[in-house]
Amino acid sequence: MNLLNNTHILKRIAILISLIIVSLILWNTYIFFQQFKTEQRIKMEILGIAQKELANADLNADITLQDKIITTNKNIPLILVNTDGNIESFQNLDADKSQDPLYIQRQLEKMKSENRPIEISYKGTNKQFIYYRNSDLLNRLTYYPIALILILFLFLSVIYLFYSSNKASETNKLWTGMAKETAHQIGTPLSSLLGWIAILKMEKVNDSYVSEIEKDVARLNTIANRFSKIGSKPELKEENIVRVTKLAFDYLASRSSKQIRFSFGASKEQIPVLLNTELFGWVIENLIKNAIDAMQREGLLTVQVENTAKKVKITVSDTGKGMPKKLFKQIFNPGFTTKK
Repeated sequence: MNLLNNTHILKRIAILISLIIVSLILWNTYIFFQQFKTEQRIKMEILGIAQKELANADLNADITLQDKIITTNKNIPLILVNTDGNIESFQNLDADKSQDPLYIQRQLEKMKSENRPIEISYKGTNKQFIYYRNSDLLNRLTYYPIALILILFLFLSVIYLFYSSNKASETNKLWTGMAKETAHQIGTPLSSLLGWIAILKMEKVNDSYVSEIEKDVARLNTIANRFSKIGSKPELKEENIVRVTKLAFDYLASRSSKQIRFSFGASKEQIPVLLNTELFGWVIENLIKNAIDAMQREGLLTVQVENTAKKVKITVSDTGKGMPKKLFKQIFNPGFTTKK
């Protein structure tokens, strides 16, 4: 129990550490994005200052630095607008699409929505505004946190599935252990019952009584074997599936209400297949029991075994009330029942 508790604690610690690591990655990415965006704005402000100094420079002034600042901008799209809102120039827009004034206008509106403009004041009252858009690199970076979040969700989903499967595995192991222990407990009195049957035969007790007791003891032995095989790999042998199906059918038919009519049919007397007789018989018995319950102890129950080219089809049909069509896909799920 302590080992199980420690395992659960370690799992929770691992999940917590993973969440912290991924959260730190997301936070650092956000900080990096904001810093990159700030640096881009500073670059635009420097470009605006260079534009202003270039416009206000004397004819003999050295404008090499200002010109270099303006011309080295190769990745940030920008549009220069005057105080009247008219576009005076633009830079780093698509060369072909820039021939269309509507395209430039749409780009301007997009720039207005993304960033505050850089104001350039010249001598006198003249002003210009630099509108700019995030660079392609920055735009690509905006998708990076989204990708990380998706990775986070995927990561958490994998952890959840792993944790759930482990828990289901532990539950299955528990049920398997209980089933095997039940089989062991049943086996102990069975040995005694077999001894008592031998004594009854020696005492010349009515053979019909002893025969019925033997059948029930054999039945208990079959049930014990079924429980002992839960969780183990089934051992398959070549058996006549018609005979095995008929045995399960006859056993329940002889112990059911006389108001139920039973009918068994097979396309062949011998259909050899690889199966585990005890587990297969268990399945057939459950199907027949469900059919009997559905008919409320009165009606017709039919079992038909058909051999096709590659498969054997076994049909268990009854004249019961049936079930809603929406439940058809659930009827073979473990634990599913319509009984109340």
